[in-house]
Amino acid sequence: MSTGDYFRSRTIYTPLRLTPEERAKLRVLEGTLTVSEYTDTVDVMSWRINRVQLIQQQLADVFAILSGLTVASASKDGARLTHDKSFEDNASFFSSVFEIGRRYKIMNPSYMRSTYGKLMHLLQDAQQREIRSVIGFGCVIPIATVHQELELLDATEILDDPDLPAAAAPILPGDEPNRKRDAVELLLQRYGKGDSERRDRLERCLQSIADDEAITEAHVLPAQRMLELLHAHFDRAAAGKHSLAITAGRQGARLTHTHSTQFAYCEQSLLLWREILSHLSCMWSLAEADLLDGSDYRLRDTGQGLHRVQPAPRVSRFMNQMLSKLQSQVRGGWQGSSAVHLGDNDVPNALHWIDKYTQIPRILGPVVDTIDGLDKLVATAAGVEAYVVATFGSLTNCKKIILADFFKHGFDGSGADNFYDAGSCIDGRLTSAWNWCSNLQKKPYYSLFMMSGFAGFDGDFHK
Repeated sequence: MSTGDYFRSRTIYTPLRLTPEERAKLRVLEGTLTVSEYTDTVDVMSWRINRVQLIQQQLADVFAILSGLTVASASKDGARLTHDKSFEDNASFFSSVFEIGRRYKIMNPSYMRSTYGKLMHLLQDAQQREIRSVIGFGCVIPIATVHQELELLDATEILDDPDLPAAAAPILPGDEPNRKRDAVELLLQRYGKGDSERRDRLERCLQSIADDEAITEAHVLPAQRMLELLHAHFDRAAAGKHSLAITAGRQGARLTHTHSTQFAYCEQSLLLWREILSHLSCMWSLAEADLLDGSDYRLRDTGQGLHRVQPAPRVSRFMNQMLSKLQSQVRGGWQGSSAVHLGDNDVPNALHWIDKYTQIPRILGPVVDTIDGLDKLVATAAGVEAYVVATFGSLTNCKKIILADFFKHGFDGSGADNFYDAGSCIDGRLTSAWNWCSNLQKKPYYSLFMMSGFAGFDGDFHK
């Protein structure tokens, strides 16, 4: 794929960075979602309630809070909302605020973790035909993308420019920032046509492309690094001292694999995660399309609480494409099941799917950071080297013990009540990894994680 084709395919899904005015609207939306009890009120199993009427009432409350906070913020939008208008009269304002929230989440997956689900649930309801007819307007508009903005500027040729990769590349520690800055300036001079407003809009597009590249790389790098550690510390064919072999029924394992089979199973799982995460913006677009297409969902107790169970055909096609592509490339055949859970008790809807896969860096990141930081920890912290040698024999042996345990029991089919819900299916691989995370405090090397700065796998829910 040429550079131009690469950026053209990605910018179709790449969201535009928020403007200062849009960030002000985002704060109003976050405040509204924080105080709203929409999901708690609507998602209840009861034949006594009129669900359409309840949703209408709760949506009206959300619109009222949004309007009130906007007026209180003394913004231009607030001044326009002070007139005696119905919610329908302000439809464009509400839909734009919701779009800003969705766009911000796509660009910042680790933010809005406690409010994004509430946003998607209320929009999911608002898209239902009977609800739209009651409230009188649609709350969902397309996400503003880089490609859309470049088409408006008649500047899509910038995607084929040889200086674009340098302008969009993330700046890593040790990189020279001047190269990126110079490339951006060259592109603005080349396509800005001496128009300051056009330059500003083009610069926003370049910044958005760079944001997308950076967040995608941040998700892909932990999987790539784990693959490197697998290949560096273990041989595909020979088990050696640290075998990856597992047996069902022992140490919680649900699968039986020889060393070579488990090596391939871990390798293929990490390759699949890396491939999926390399299409991050596309993933969000497909997930939102499945959630907000107006199709019906069913409230059901999945064994993990009450959830909205809804088919996800677009995500399913994407997953099958990624899986087929990888299966055609791996040597020795595909290990484990290729079943993809979507729209069932394990992955009730596309929202759960996107949440599970964006958590992969939170699973792999602490393991990578601990392994890569052990050399510095041993060299700088008094007494750590003696502890490592006394407990694990050597630093190298310590790393292999940690990695062998992760590659064995982070991929052993465990973590669910039955084999169908976990095992070796595509979703079950993530379930096993999370199960390993939940047992980390019981491991003999847990203290090394803590000394390396480990604070947990879940991250911050209050951003």
